[in-house]
Amino acid sequence: MIGFSSSARGMSLVAFTAVATITLLLCVMMGPDRDDLDEFYTGYGSLSPLRNGLAIAGDYISAATVLSTGGVIALFGYDGVVLALSTSLSLALLMFLLAEPLRNAGRFTQGDVFARRMPSRAVRIASSATTIAALVPLMLIQLAGTGDLVAFILDFSNDSLKTGCVIGIGTLMIGYAAIGGMKGTALIQILKIVMLLGSGAVIAVLIMQQFDWSPGALFSAAAAKSGVGPAFLHSGLQFAGVPFPRLDMITSELTVVIGGACLPHVTMRMFTASSARQVRHSMSWAVSCVALFVLIITVVGFGASALIGRAAIAGADPQGRTAYLLGSRAAFGADISTAETLLLTTVTTALFLTLLASVSGMILACANSLAHDLFAAGTQNMSPQREMTLARVSTFAVGAPTVVLATLVQNHNLQPLALLSVSIGASSLAPAVVYSLFWRRFTRTGLLYTLIGGTITTIVLMTGTNLVSGSPVSAFPNSHFNWFPFTTTGLISIPLGFAFGWAGTALSGGQKAEEQRRQYEAVEARILAGAERRGN
Repeated sequence: MIGFSSSARGMSLVAFTAVATITLLLCVMMGPDRDDLDEFYTGYGSLSPLRNGLAIAGDYISAATVLSTGGVIALFGYDGVVLALSTSLSLALLMFLLAEPLRNAGRFTQGDVFARRMPSRAVRIASSATTIAALVPLMLIQLAGTGDLVAFILDFSNDSLKTGCVIGIGTLMIGYAAIGGMKGTALIQILKIVMLLGSGAVIAVLIMQQFDWSPGALFSAAAAKSGVGPAFLHSGLQFAGVPFPRLDMITSELTVVIGGACLPHVTMRMFTASSARQVRHSMSWAVSCVALFVLIITVVGFGASALIGRAAIAGADPQGRTAYLLGSRAAFGADISTAETLLLTTVTTALFLTLLASVSGMILACANSLAHDLFAAGTQNMSPQREMTLARVSTFAVGAPTVVLATLVQNHNLQPLALLSVSIGASSLAPAVVYSLFWRRFTRTGLLYTLIGGTITTIVLMTGTNLVSGSPVSAFPNSHFNWFPFTTTGLISIPLGFAFGWAGTALSGGQKAEEQRRQYEAVEARILAGAERRGN
């Protein structure tokens, strides 16, 4: 297998240190005033559509997306491409259906969206709990993978060093969120997406050059080295051996499309736009960046299989999380020049920055929800300075336990956690957002049923999937309690999430539904058409 030279490892270490130092200084410089909530939560909506769009794309393309999607493409071919396209389609769904109403209804958090028409302490508590339940698993998988990724790049295997990497990088991520707020994390996301797409595009060009610019030649070579032949270029390889492979594949992709569009760290970027026109332009840039990423990750993933071989990729990591790095290294051939070493260092640095930016954005979303929905909303006349302090303290309250958990579970297969996050997004947050924005008779009881029922259903069903137990690549390979015959919970949990909302509304009674309808009509023009700029 082609590996990283000592010079590449040394340059990567220097680059990692430089990036960590520079981005932390930028966060300090861009940080908000201590009593300016709008600046901390939304950055005053001061970002241009281009910069805001880059930040949205940066939040959406997490480290888990880069590493896991690249691995699925390299190991399973066609199925991985469908997964990558699903991520792009998810952002397009957010753009065309939800972006403007979310921006019009919300102010700082998703809890604001729900409370716009249903002011309630219980609604804000449920929203905050669901936000944390959806994002903590995604943070865990990225933090826990930090040690393995840095160890792979720098070529060390000591578990204590891996744990130290997780703690050090986790602490840095907490600092980004606490010091920089929305503007600081947005700046990091912009730097990350520019580096990731720029370096990735060069790698993709180098790979295509080796195959005479022929996609067909690239795909054929990847299939030939996959060990499974033509099946690599057809659907179903990833889900081979499960009871209902085609249905499982459709359900998984649908869950990604619906859930990814409603995760709180993505939707919070809608509140940074100063107008409906700006949010449309921002989303156009974001969708374009994600579409370019899908093209890059497809070429690099297939290139890794074609140049290295599927068996070697699986040998380096059974989930293929190092495929993007291996494909990037293989693009240069056996001998690598100093200039090519610099480019490879840019790729590894982009991945390192992706880890930093992704988790800091998620920590900020959770901290904002805790401070604004849980604490500030339950206190009369809380001063902006105190709420700002609570928001910064909340970054530690969320980040510190997450870092500790990541060190404890870093040696397990954490793939179920990524699917748990998008499944909660699809089964709980998506029905709640859609009903709150568009259904006039939706009630507070229906909203609580959706948020709580959808989340609990997803968690219970996820424990029975084959990703948790019953297979060699599951989180608990030596246990067998996989009673649910699908990889994701979406087939059952998504319909149930919508059903919970309907049932809760029906149980509220006609008088309550009529009262909620009148409350919605009072803000309908503002939510759907942006009439009257959102207030406090």
